[in-house]
Parts: sequence; C-alpha cells; structure tokens
Amino acid sequence: MNDNPEPSPAADAGDDVALAQELRERYDATRRELAKLIVGQDGVVEQVLLTILAGGNSLIVGVPGLAKTLLIHSIAQVLDLDFSRIQFTPDLMPSDITGTDLVQENAETGRRELVFLPGPIFANIVLADEINRTPPKTQSALLEAMQEHRVTVQGKTYELDEPFFVFATQNPIELEGTYPLPEAQLDRFMFEIVIDYLPEDEELEVVRQTTSLREIRFDYAMSGAQIREFQRLVRRVPVADAVSQYALSLVRASRPGQDGAPEFVRDWVAYGASTRAAQYLVLGGKARALINGRYHVEFDDIRALARPVLRHRVLRNFHAESEKVGTDDIIDRLLAAVPPPASGM
Repeated sequence: MNDNPEPSPAADAGDDVALAQELRERYDATRRELAKLIVGQDGVVEQVLLTILAGGNSLIVGVPGLAKTLLIHSIAQVLDLDFSRIQFTPDLMPSDITGTDLVQENAETGRRELVFLPGPIFANIVLADEINRTPPKTQSALLEAMQEHRVTVQGKTYELDEPFFVFATQNPIELEGTYPLPEAQLDRFMFEIVIDYLPEDEELEVVRQTTSLREIRFDYAMSGAQIREFQRLVRRVPVADAVSQYALSLVRASRPGQDGAPEFVRDWVAYGASTRAAQYLVLGGKARALINGRYHVEFDDIRALARPVLRHRVLRNFHAESEKVGTDDIIDRLLAAVPPPASGM
C-alpha cells in the first residue's frame, strides 16, 4: 500500500496559488529592503530579481560609479546568499576563477597529496566585474559554471552550491584593452541590463545619503531554499500557445536571413537572436507575471522584456553603426513590426 499518495491536481493548484502569493510577498519585501540603500533604478532592480527567480545569469552594462557592485552585493545580503566578486584583469587565469589543485602534506599519513582549493566561483552569487577586460580563454572559464552549475578542474568535476547566479559587468565607454565577449557566451546571459544615470532628484538623494553617517541593516527577505522553490514555480506557470508564438515571432523576425524578415532588419542586422532568446522571453515572462500577481503570461510581459533579452543578441552591421542606429531602436521597430496575434489574449 502506498502510504504517500500523489496529491491531486486540485491540491497542486492550491499549493501553487499559495506559493505564488508568497513569492510576491517575498519579492515586495526584497524591494523594500533594497530601498534602504539603493535609490531609484526600479527597472534595473526588477530585472536583476527576475533573473534570480528565473534561475538565469545577466550582464549589467553601465559607466563606472552607478552602484553596479553595490546593487548585486546588497541583493546577496538581503537574500542571505554567499557573494563573491571577481575582478577581471588581463592577467587573470582560469584557475584564478575555478580553483586549482595544490600539493599539501596529509597530517595523518605524512604523505603529500593533491588537495583542491576552490576558487571564487564557489559562491551563490558571483559578480564578474568588467568581464571584458580578460582574454577569451579566461572568460570561457565561466561557461560551464553558467550553463551546468559545475566546474571541471584537472578532469574532476565539482558541483556548485544552489542557487547559483553569475552577474557580469561591462563598462561601455572604455574599449581600449578590452576583449569583446564571444557571441556564444553573450547568448548564455538571460538579460543585458542597462544601468543609466539617475534623475536629478534621485541623484541628489544618493549624494545626501552617501556623504552622511549611517548604518544600514538588512532583514533577510528570501532564503536560498525559497528561491529554488520559486524557480520551480516559475517554470510551472502556464503559457498560452499564442504568447509563445509571439515570443518566437519576435525572435525569428530579428534574423536578416529569415523569410519575411522586415526590411530594416535586413538593412541593419548582421546576426539575429537565437532560440535561447525565445526561451528567455517566455521564462522571464513567467517570472514577471508572478511578481505582478498573475498566474499566466500576457503579451505585455513579452514586450516588456524584449529589450533586455534581445539587445545583446541582435548584432548590428556596419550600416546600422554608420547611421547611428542603436540596438534598442531596432528592437522597438521589431515590436512595432510584429504585433501580437489578433486571436490571442
């Protein structure tokens, strides 16, 4: 006899509704805690938290001094997660990230043996600061960790603690001495999050706060175990076929070689977005639906995430650069050219 029968679908649905309510409450609590230290940047904070709820990794682009490191470190504190910051430099080696085997003497046997010394990648939230300042060989040390949540050193594989996230920063104004990320690695980032200057009133508040004596204490708003449970809930959110088709249509329209691609795409785009872009549009849409109190994905969720999902996947050609057409401009034109299905939601 089965002492632990499977719960009925109705019971599962009830549990998911309660869990969805808890997710929204924990999300709101996290926003309140971050507001103790982070002024403004509401869209940036939302996209970082969506990355976490969806179980992805994201690239953060912004000029120095806009609190990119402070934001990610603060989120790690509020979520009670281990945080590690890796400063990427031209002389950084892959072993400086993953760790390495060291020869040490065994205190019991007196024999010398190899002992693995974990690198800074062994944390819950890893900040890869100025990732494009190190050569591709070292950049690639993150690939396995981002995709598989594990690292391999000297033929031996080590699992990373869950939950695990990589947030990488780039400085958009300093190009000398940098190594552009390969497209294959860019594609593994869920979002490219652009952080810009604050409005004057919010920037003044930052100046006031950071030039006075204050002590910030965060209350934990979400645990690692809760995050993992919320990530599973995100994947259970239903998506109408029309919404998935809309996400895919946007992605396919971004490819200049695709039949039916808009003329401006053929004129300005060298390479369009991959299938992973459609996956992240839908997955991010699920997380966005939940934080807004919905248990279904709408077309507006897909449209709201089009810029952060597509901007590092749609590569402009020479004509676009010479005409000063930005990637966000192309994405906005894509949204105008590819309307949601009329028979949809």
